[in-house]
Amino acid sequence: MIDLNDLNVYTEYDLEKMINHLNGFPELCREAWRKAMLIELPEDYADVDRVMILGMGGSAIGGDLISRLILNEAKIPMTVNRSYNLPKYVDNKTLFIACSYSGYTEETLSALSQAFDLNAKCMVISTGGKLQEIAEERNLPLFTFDYDAQPRATLPFGFMAVFCTLQRLGIIGDKSADIAETIKILEQLTEQLDITVPVEKNHAKQMAQKLYGKFIFIYGAEITSEIAYRWKTQFNENSKNWAANESFSELNHNTIVGYRFPTDFAADAWIILLRSSLISEPILKRYQATCRVFEEYKIKYSIVDIGGESALSQMLSLVLLGDYISYYLAILNGVDPTPIETIDKLKYELRRNQG
Repeated sequence: MIDLNDLNVYTEYDLEKMINHLNGFPELCREAWRKAMLIELPEDYADVDRVMILGMGGSAIGGDLISRLILNEAKIPMTVNRSYNLPKYVDNKTLFIACSYSGYTEETLSALSQAFDLNAKCMVISTGGKLQEIAEERNLPLFTFDYDAQPRATLPFGFMAVFCTLQRLGIIGDKSADIAETIKILEQLTEQLDITVPVEKNHAKQMAQKLYGKFIFIYGAEITSEIAYRWKTQFNENSKNWAANESFSELNHNTIVGYRFPTDFAADAWIILLRSSLISEPILKRYQATCRVFEEYKIKYSIVDIGGESALSQMLSLVLLGDYISYYLAILNGVDPTPIETIDKLKYELRRNQG
């Protein structure tokens, strides 16, 4: 196994410096929140019955996280649409927020065009491209940022732009105190998990070593359900590793029955349970009972807790921890965490077939 205490391995494998994006996560959150406070929002944008994020991949995950975060506060629903087409239940009382790092995402552009047909309120988050052109032509609220990275590494921009917009429209309350707490905790986390911190004191490196060579399953519940999905996609894209996610308590009604076969699979699997002090007591009891099932079938598992008082700080710090773990697993796998060659190849094939 590669020695994660050898700083030379990061120079060898992290050719595009993904570690800089992880270490810069807290400052990106601070910058994005400040910029989002300056977006020009028409007063009537607060007069909506629902919010829908239009996006794919790393540009949509922020919407998933926020929709869970505000579930018990917002009086209107927020959903994410990962499709070329809009569902039939949306109308001109829906606020559509189109998110695309490149500004050229096919599904997002198609869905936004249909939102215009509804004469709905629309907003754009992007680095440029066709989406920015459309926003400027139609005089839409526009959040742009100049940051050279894979979309999944730009989560702070999309997340904070949407979260701040919801606050300013009165859909959620004042989150300034939560933002301050969150950034402080994120800064502490980057100090604890940096490549210079040895394995003996670095929780992310330790977890990556456990996961090396394993099929990874991430279980979440309530506030950690969408975080589990983020961890899954980061293991896929950063580590180039098999990973899947599940949620309590649904997994207790089906998944746990499937641990018996293949009989030798458990030796190659590892389950991570993402836990939070904000998860309800009945679900926490299910965590305990499920762990006893793991032990019965000799399934390796880890429970991951995180600090912080607010839901926001717990959510983003747990997200960042997963990012670091997937980064170190990429190094152990001997791959550069940044490129996504398989996705790029797929996009090329799709463009060629269209031509």
